Amino acid sequence: MKHLTTRTGVLALALTGALAVAGCGSDDSNTSASGGHDMSSMSKSTTTAAASAADVDKAFVSQMIPHHEMAVEMAGYAPAQGERSQIRGLGKSIIAGQAPEITQMKAIATRLGVTPAAMPMDGESMDHGSMTTAASTLGLSMDDMGMSMKMGALKDAKPFDRAFIDEMIPHHQGAIRMARAELAKGSDPELKKVATAIVAAQKKEIAQMNSWREQWYGSPSPAGGVPAA
Repeated sequence: MKHLTTRTGVLALALTGALAVAGCGSDDSNTSASGGHDMSSMSKSTTTAAASAADVDKAFVSQMIPHHEMAVEMAGYAPAQGERSQIRGLGKSIIAGQAPEITQMKAIATRLGVTPAAMPMDGESMDHGSMTTAASTLGLSMDDMGMSMKMGALKDAKPFDRAFIDEMIPHHQGAIRMARAELAKGSDPELKKVATAIVAAQKKEIAQMNSWREQWYGSPSPAGGVPAA
């Protein structure tokens, strides 16, 4: 009887150990090899990050289309009203560079199921309701995006060249900030290419306009230069 009792105890201990091992194996199936994190939580985190990037893509394209349209309209005054050939040429260059990007982004917006914000009419500012939502998604304020100016302000501006520079520089600054937000937080490869091109082109144009303004009027634009990264 003594031997039977001993064997029964050993079997009980073995069974307890097996259950413990099985329990550990069950926990391991829900954890990652790198740090013991719950895989379902990691999956939810990845999904949330992807949704956030998609929201950034949509906010960027919905606002950059009218932003470019504003720049094209502003630049459209330069060929006829520019006092210097440099400003007239820059106006044409902005139109030539941004008009194709508008077409490209409209196709992307259709692909993403986005309705772009409407560009304001002369004398009007952008719809701040849609801007506020988009700005928040991009991590910017409405002023950061450079879309609070009224359309048509350049129509009768004197001297035109200085007004053009002082209006276009903050508008370019807004485009750069928006493009950087897309590059940092967005996920759409095509939009990222557009954003990269926007930053490169508009940094050069800001530097050129400030150089002209200092040469012609004695100081750079009050808006400053290329925004800090």
